[in-house]
Amino acid sequence: MQSLFPLALDDRCSQIVNHIALYYIKLFVEQQKERDRKSVHFPHFMTSISNVSKGSIIRFRGEPHRIESLIHRTPGNLRAFYQAGMKNLKTGRNVEYRFSASDAVDVIVTERKQYQYLYRDGDDFIIMDTVTFDQINLAREIIGSPSRFITEGMLVDIVFADDGSILEAELPTFVELEVTETNPATKDDRATSGTKPAILETGAEVNVPMFIQTGSIIRVDTRSGEYMDRVKK
Repeated sequence: MQSLFPLALDDRCSQIVNHIALYYIKLFVEQQKERDRKSVHFPHFMTSISNVSKGSIIRFRGEPHRIESLIHRTPGNLRAFYQAGMKNLKTGRNVEYRFSASDAVDVIVTERKQYQYLYRDGDDFIIMDTVTFDQINLAREIIGSPSRFITEGMLVDIVFADDGSILEAELPTFVELEVTETNPATKDDRATSGTKPAILETGAEVNVPMFIQTGSIIRVDTRSGEYMDRVKK
C-alpha cells in the first residue's frame, strides 16, 4: 500500500505513522457504520385487518402487538368482524380485541437478525451479530422466562422494530440441558408416573419424571419450561 505521507520521513517513521493513520481511518469508518445502523428506520404501513395474518406485528394502542390468532366471524345478520388474539411485546400480556372488517391497522415491518449469546452482564445478555460481529446488550425482560435456559454460544433470533428498537428475542424452541441436581429415585419411585424438581446447568428448575437422575441430559421446551424427554447420548 502506498504511504499516506511524504517520503521525506525515514522509512521506519513513515511506516509507524502510516499504521496509526490507517487505524484511525478504520475506527472512523466503523463509528460511521454504527451511527448509520442506529439511524435506520424500518417502514410501517396501514392496511386492512383482513390483510394481516397470524405472526404479523401491528402497532395497537401505541404499542407493538403480535397477532397470535385471527378469526373472521359473521354472526347471523350482524356485520362481520375479526376476533384477534394478540400479545403485547412490551408487557408480555395477552390481549383480545374485536376488529371491524373495515378497520385499518398499522403494520410494523420488522427485520430479523441472528445473534450469538456471549456472556451475561448483570441483567443484560451480551450478544453478537453473527454476520457483522457487532455486540449489543439484550435486556433480560425482552427474552422473558425463556432466559433461564440460555447457554453460552446459543443462537438467538432478534426482531427489530421500525424504529430500530428490539421487539423480540427468540431462543430455540427446544434445548438440551444437563440435570445438575435432583433427588435420587428409589426403585418404587421409578415405577410411578410422578414428577420431581430438578436443577439444570443454567440454574433453572423444572419438573422431571422420577427416573431422571443427576447427570441426565433432558430436552426442554423454552416456551413453556416443560420437560419433553430424556436425551440418550
